[in-house]
Amino acid sequence: MPDGSCSLQMVGVVPVVTAPAEIDVTTAGQLRAMLAGWAARGHTTLVVDMTGTQFCDCAGLTVLVRAHKQALAEGGELRVVLPASGSVPRIFTLTGLDGVIPHFTGLEQVLAQVPDGRVRPRGPDPPPGCAAAQSPIAQGGEGERNTYSG
Repeated sequence: MPDGSCSLQMVGVVPVVTAPAEIDVTTAGQLRAMLAGWAARGHTTLVVDMTGTQFCDCAGLTVLVRAHKQALAEGGELRVVLPASGSVPRIFTLTGLDGVIPHFTGLEQVLAQVPDGRVRPRGPDPPPGCAAAQSPIAQGGEGERNTYSG
């Protein structure tokens, strides 16, 4: 995403945040706010899709670690979708986060492994200031996928 913004899709009852192309001190706050907003609504399992992310500095890593710790404390977890190669998976390996935060190479792989009962939505509304659009889910053709842009 060239503008540095995050977006969100609801896949079933799981929030999937698409991270910006670059996560640094200027964009990490938006990612943190989006993850915290959905956690506050009772979503204990959150997914961050970083397949389009080409750069992530310590500010971005800090956001991910804090979101993961919060999710664990509430009985869930943060799950990350990483590209198969590039600097982002390498950063995860070099920092040891690949052994801490569950990571996958595909969104379908992540969603297939989300156990029931790990998501307890407290409210149906998207974060303030977000607009919703609906499109069909590619996975099995069931349900809806809502897209929220912040």
